[in-house]
Amino acid sequence: MNVSTLVDLQSNITKGQESCLDVVNAFLHTIESNKHLNAFLEVYSDEAKERAALIDGKFKSGTQGKLAGLVIGLKDNIAFKNHHVSASSKILEGFTSVFSATVVERLLAEDAIIIGRLNCDEFAMGASNENSAYGNVLNAADNSRVPGGSSGGSVVAVQAGLCHAALGSDTGGSIRQPSSFTGTFGMKPTYGRVSRWGLLSYASSFDQIGPITNSIDDMALILEVIAGLDEHDATVSEESVPSYSSDLQLHGKKKIAVIQDCLVSEGLSPEVKEHTEAAIDKLRSEGHEVEMVSFPYLDYMVPCYYVLTTAEASSNLSRYSGLVFGHRSTKAHDLESTFKLSRSEGFGDEVKRRIMAGTFVLSSDHYDAYYTKAQKVRRVIQDETNKILESYDYILLPTTPSEAFKIGEKASDPIAMYLADIFTVQAPLAGIPALSIPTGKAKNGMPFGLQLMARSYDEVGLFQISKYLFDLMQA
Repeated sequence: MNVSTLVDLQSNITKGQESCLDVVNAFLHTIESNKHLNAFLEVYSDEAKERAALIDGKFKSGTQGKLAGLVIGLKDNIAFKNHHVSASSKILEGFTSVFSATVVERLLAEDAIIIGRLNCDEFAMGASNENSAYGNVLNAADNSRVPGGSSGGSVVAVQAGLCHAALGSDTGGSIRQPSSFTGTFGMKPTYGRVSRWGLLSYASSFDQIGPITNSIDDMALILEVIAGLDEHDATVSEESVPSYSSDLQLHGKKKIAVIQDCLVSEGLSPEVKEHTEAAIDKLRSEGHEVEMVSFPYLDYMVPCYYVLTTAEASSNLSRYSGLVFGHRSTKAHDLESTFKLSRSEGFGDEVKRRIMAGTFVLSSDHYDAYYTKAQKVRRVIQDETNKILESYDYILLPTTPSEAFKIGEKASDPIAMYLADIFTVQAPLAGIPALSIPTGKAKNGMPFGLQLMARSYDEVGLFQISKYLFDLMQA
């Protein structure tokens, strides 16, 4: 199974050098020997083997789909019919989904093999995967460090070779930040590029499902399959989906903006800064125009993001009342106590913190001072970001201020934890696509990434520049 991309794997299977069943069995063995990482909440062993055998038959008849042979994991906030989904929360413990997310249906239609559901921060709220009701996920590169969050299980599954790829969700950096911490490729598509139908909501105007992989080639192919119009989701764009995987070559010289405010940001690791500057030098040496630009809103982005997302979370999570589905307290004796006790027992501390913050900013006394003002700030950030992208093809910045921190290091300081998102919240606030590429390593051996952002719906260009820069930094 020493192949670099899915296309290579499919070639081997077609030639009879290996089979889908061989691949699945190898992954199941690796998952079993890496249980301590706590990446998987549930492994679909028998189901994955049955499906692998079925797809082997399709290879023999030449009827296999685009993703045939791809073994993929799902973040535990993406619905899969007749399978458990809990958003790693006790409030949904034991809940079985009655339908599949659109992205899941599209993966299966192209013969992907879903191998299990992956641990995450509860309701995708966290930057370290320390908020899961089912325990921490460990970084495979150093088990004493966090993998990042909230898609911690998804990135570690790819990092540790437990599956080819995974789907995560990115609200403020929940794919890209942990990808940086684990040395994987992670992408947040343009808002509206991928259907959110079947994604357990955190903040509906931010959430996007995206792929986590070990190559741009696989990422482009997966997005090609899961993107596009969906009658179930009114927020999905009608923009046609290009064949992302057919042309990953960068054409011509590009004009790239670097947000200088990021490089002088307090808390930026000297190693990350040095690596970013090295990338700038390499791009310039190859004839690309790279210029520093000012973006004076860096300090406002994280507060703006948390005001808006906690407000949306307080609304979205109100459906978990203990009445219709999910956890219901056995101590409840009337309607009010059912609400209070079920939520108090079912939700973890971080989710409660964000629900209460969101309820506060939406209250009649504080609505204009916080929520309305944050919406105005979001528009300014979006307009200024788009203004930069009118003059430049791409924006380059670090994905994270540093490599992965130690487990427990920031757990008692929510503000310090929230600032881990300082470089990743711009893309979701502006609604544009962004991708983290694993180009750097700190002296302690821990990986970190560079991040590229592009104009809305320019995922084609984003894949091309990301693959180019990754190759350039490896040279």
